[in-house]
Amino acid sequence: MPVTQAREIAPAVRLEKVRYAIRDLASVADEVAKQGHKILPLNIGDPITFDFQTPPHLIEAVYQAMRDGKNGYAPSSGVNEALLAIRGEAARKGITTVQDVFITTGVSETVDICLTALLNPGDNLLTPCPDYPLYSAVLAKLDIGLNAYYLNEEDGWQPDLEDIKRKITPRTRGIVLINPNNPTGSVATRKMLEQIAELARRHNLVIFADEIYDKLIIDDDPHVAMAAVAPDVPVITFGGLSKNYLAPGWRIGWGIASGEASGIKPYLEGVNKLLRSRLCANHPEQYAIKVALEGPQDHLLEVKRKLRSRRDLTMEWCAETPRVSCVAPRGAFYAYPSLDIPEGDDVFVTELIRQKYVMVVHGSGFGQRPGTKHFRIVFLPDEKTLTSAYSAIGDFLRERYR
Repeated sequence: MPVTQAREIAPAVRLEKVRYAIRDLASVADEVAKQGHKILPLNIGDPITFDFQTPPHLIEAVYQAMRDGKNGYAPSSGVNEALLAIRGEAARKGITTVQDVFITTGVSETVDICLTALLNPGDNLLTPCPDYPLYSAVLAKLDIGLNAYYLNEEDGWQPDLEDIKRKITPRTRGIVLINPNNPTGSVATRKMLEQIAELARRHNLVIFADEIYDKLIIDDDPHVAMAAVAPDVPVITFGGLSKNYLAPGWRIGWGIASGEASGIKPYLEGVNKLLRSRLCANHPEQYAIKVALEGPQDHLLEVKRKLRSRRDLTMEWCAETPRVSCVAPRGAFYAYPSLDIPEGDDVFVTELIRQKYVMVVHGSGFGQRPGTKHFRIVFLPDEKTLTSAYSAIGDFLRERYR
């Protein structure tokens, strides 16, 4: 009889660099919940967890698609009516040089495919600091080192243009711009977009414009699309149903590729090769795209009303709470307060969960300028929940840092 020997199967070494702070705190929260405490969650940007609902006409469109038999594989790039609707949305955003449109399993897959199609070993990609952890996770998976540029807290979290210039190398292939920004809630100015576009022209960079929150500008300021500012530059604009249309669990995202045709064509051939290799995105949910983009937008008025009230409540608390200061967010549903404390912000958030049962995310989990400490608040919960959470955080600050 053959002898078998159990051997440990080690994961790839590059995975040691993969971090996802938003969900990595779950084990601490689970430990506290098992003790019978109810967690106040200010950590996950999922509107459906709170008092927001997916618009009914989107649900009806998906239900009808299923009833109509749209349950097999879809074309790799997406169903035609959805692709046409996204092109119409691109036109409304002022994007005039669209070369391709494709639908993915959430923007997470858009990011993964687009970065994989671009980057070779030894290349680098400029990503914002602080950033949404998906980008650093994908780069770690590709074994690509981080090349992070700072957002300037003193300038309303606008990209630090001089820092970007310093960090462009001969192996830099592109730059990521999250606008509106997660985790800071900042919105880039047109002037800033124009300056970044000029750097991209000069250094032959692809711009990855993550605009998943573009309809959630809290004070109704206009959102300026990067691709509209730079029609000649290769830009991949990321969008989807998750945030603007309150359907994060459907995992429907898309990419809009624009720029001068001959320059971007070889890269798009690589993108489409990867799209084909993974077959397709969720089929029936794609039939919500047309009704979302071309149908009633009434839900956005109520969403922004709630976000404005909850943002203002958050800023009032930050202003009156010692050891906390915050740049007012202008888009999305995140605030990124600065902390004046003698220990790490990772310790702060962990002990806050254990002692006050409030869950926020440490700033170091998003990357931040050395010597600074922050935490990210998701201000999606109702005012009563936020008030209770902020009272508990305030008590924690007073008790721990007398």
